Amino acid sequence: MCTFFYIFGTYRSLVSQKKENKYVLSPLPPPKSKIESIEILRQLSRSSRVLGELKGIARTIPNQKMLINAIVLREAKDSSAIENIITTHDELYKALSVKAAPDQETKEVINYRKAILKGFDLIQAQGFLRHNDIIALQNIIIENKGGIRKTPGKVLKNDRTGEVVYTPPQDFQETNALLSNFLEYYNLRQSYTEPLINLAILHYQFESIHPFYDGNGRTGRILNILYLILNGLIEIPILYLSSYINENKSEYYRLLNLVNKSDEWESWIIYMLKAIEATSKQTIERITQIKESLEATIEFVAQTASKIYKKELIELLYEHPYSKIEYVVKKMGVERKAASRYLQKLEGIGVLQSQKIGKEKIYMNVALLEILKRH
Repeated sequence: MCTFFYIFGTYRSLVSQKKENKYVLSPLPPPKSKIESIEILRQLSRSSRVLGELKGIARTIPNQKMLINAIVLREAKDSSAIENIITTHDELYKALSVKAAPDQETKEVINYRKAILKGFDLIQAQGFLRHNDIIALQNIIIENKGGIRKTPGKVLKNDRTGEVVYTPPQDFQETNALLSNFLEYYNLRQSYTEPLINLAILHYQFESIHPFYDGNGRTGRILNILYLILNGLIEIPILYLSSYINENKSEYYRLLNLVNKSDEWESWIIYMLKAIEATSKQTIERITQIKESLEATIEFVAQTASKIYKKELIELLYEHPYSKIEYVVKKMGVERKAASRYLQKLEGIGVLQSQKIGKEKIYMNVALLEILKRH
């Protein structure tokens, strides 16, 4: 398949059909006979079981901000990498800790993180999403207010044969109507089918509508996790599929195209269910490592530096992999001198490692950063 086709893979439709010489994206839902095969239901069982385990283990972390801060930022990095926006963990944490302006790539990843947290706040506050909510998330990601595109979507062709591969909605009214249909399906409390199957359908449909000038892929991946939270499958935004998609990108696009050309839903849905299973297992492992590291650090500091030991101080170091005096002052309610002494002592016993960035001094949680950087 041509490179051009892969680059624009996220535009592809659910079922494209000829009508008046143009392709028309079918509204939701697809026929149940296409989306509830025996193989799909078998994979659904495996994926649901592991996702349930993830939900349970996440509850064992005493301070949920530890998971949200750590895993959301990793997702922001991985999701942006799909769009060839590349930065490092170190650059991200530094940018969040100091006032200096980050480079453009890091800034875009930080914007993606802001959008995830904004979406989580919206879900918690109102329990559904509206047109304007999705537009607001895309605005944060892209930093513009273009809104729903009012010009025709890009017609995609095979650059070798000239064959039209897919034509996304071509006018504002069509795009808006399809987005309304998407949201109606997205916000249903009694699902047409199992929620994880719905997730695969919804992701496909949103990317096929391609409602924005830019940022459709990143917005769609945020909608995935918000959908899981809406349906009670997970409680905080800690499961993301971007790393799996990145590692299996050609298959992702191939299967999207297969639905488009052959109405082949089974392989696509199984791919997404396997992504949920694999990513859930990885996240369980990462949470377990974070929990074990936290417990070991608490015990070590209590024994080695008992005069400054406070549990909330150690938890702070796991909320913010890069800490600084201001964080300790706010969290502990102590003066700057005491906060500085705590951090210096923790550095002295090897828990933290300091670094000067401009006029600011930040302290890295060495053990936690090692966990977060692992693949």
